[in-house]
Amino acid sequence: MNKNSNTYQILYAAVMVVLVGTALAFIYMSLKPRQDENIANDKRRQILSAVHVTVPEDSIRDAYKQYITAGMVVDQQGEPVDTTLEAAFAVDMSKENKLPADQRKRPVFVGTMTDGSTKYIIPVYGAGLWGPIWGYIALNDDGNTIYGANFSHQGETPGLGARITEDAFQQEFVDKRLYKNDQFLSVEIVKQGQKPTNDADYVDAISGATITSRGVGSMMHSGLELYDGFLKKLQNNNTNNQ
Repeated sequence: MNKNSNTYQILYAAVMVVLVGTALAFIYMSLKPRQDENIANDKRRQILSAVHVTVPEDSIRDAYKQYITAGMVVDQQGEPVDTTLEAAFAVDMSKENKLPADQRKRPVFVGTMTDGSTKYIIPVYGAGLWGPIWGYIALNDDGNTIYGANFSHQGETPGLGARITEDAFQQEFVDKRLYKNDQFLSVEIVKQGQKPTNDADYVDAISGATITSRGVGSMMHSGLELYDGFLKKLQNNNTNNQ
């Protein structure tokens, strides 16, 4: 075949495309299990961080098994519809966030601390300035008081909105309450020097990152409000056990 002909060049290009495509597909399939495990480990790390557990990268899986002892998916009334940790972990909050509120899955992770106390970790998902933001809010067994929080983002500005991932900001949520007088208020994020008008607990917004700060506040309110039925059950159980 004439190597200078159009037919040869077309066939050569087609063969190269097939070979390169096959090689890339093989590499992707070979690396995908490791990529999936890295993504899962990062999710485990964020959940653990919400209950103040920080461990080396190679210990995340073991620490997760140690501290996250149960999980469930609850319905709008707070009743479990699946009581497996695997089902809770498999929920994709980015997809659930696009559904009507009454159709969303509501995963809950149950943490058991070294002192024997139980924490309930709830995922939340929202929007920042430049893209998605998300987090995990750990609550005490009273169903009201925040034990810890972890926030992450996709593309917020370093030194500004990206500071939602810093311990200094996340620690501000510890011991804040979601309910006052049996009314769900969440935790407001306000400019320094200001206070909410509804008597809600609050934290100061990040200076220079007003939109991202508001995004965190909105994400917490809309995300945690979905669990009102579940949180009320925790509160009632806590009252009955006192």
